[in-house]
This record gives sequence, C-alpha cells and structure tokens, in this order.
Amino acid sequence: MEGDKKKILIVDDDTFLIDMYALKFSQGPFEVYTAQSAMEALEKIKNGLTPNIILLDIMMPEMDGFEMLEKMINEKLSLDSLKIILSNKGQQSDIEHGLQLGASGYIVKASSTPAEVIDKVMEILNKKLAAAR
Repeated sequence: MEGDKKKILIVDDDTFLIDMYALKFSQGPFEVYTAQSAMEALEKIKNGLTPNIILLDIMMPEMDGFEMLEKMINEKLSLDSLKIILSNKGQQSDIEHGLQLGASGYIVKASSTPAEVIDKVMEILNKKLAAAR
C-alpha cells in the first residue's frame, strides 16, 4: 500500500552509504529521499519535502549534522519529523548533544549492520506512533 509508506530523508556525504541505505530502506515500508549534504537536505525541506524520518550523519562538509539540527530548530523546519543520527561519532558527549538538539535516536554506524540500523529506525518510529495514539 503506497499510502502506508513513510518518507525517509537520508543525509550523508558518503555516496556508497547513501546508496546502500536507500536500497535497504526502499525494500521496506519507506519512500526514500537522499541528500549528500546538510545544505541539500535543508533545501529539499524548504522546497516542500516533509519526511517522517530524517536519518543524518554528523560529519559532513560545509555544515555538520549538529548545525543542521540547530538550523531546523531555529527555522522551525520539519518539526514533526523524527530526527535520527547515524554517525561514527560515538562519544557519549556527541550522543547527548544530538539528543539535546531534538534527535529521537542515535545510531553508531561502526557498531551497526544495515539491518540493525533499519530495525532501530523502525523501533524509534513505532515508539513515536504508539505515543501519538
């Protein structure tokens, strides 16, 4: 059912990872959109893309994921989107910083397989849907 698909925006400067995750998520209940930078992602959102989930990296050129989250808060962009960080920065301080900026979850790339990333995204999404009922 097309109407049940959730829109996910994957933001990462690594094209290999974007392609891999886009393929994996598209095999599930997701309509996948991608951006290779925070600037490109913000542009898509400003132009009307309303993702249910934004899966974003922290380490990106021009603007990192933390700056992107701050900009989204300041400009009131995609307020209802679940923001989930997918990064190799796994320090507790980075995780706390991401959560303080409104991220609903933080997944460390190096310690998660693509299947585990999808499971974790689904778990976070299902928690939000259950809480909304």
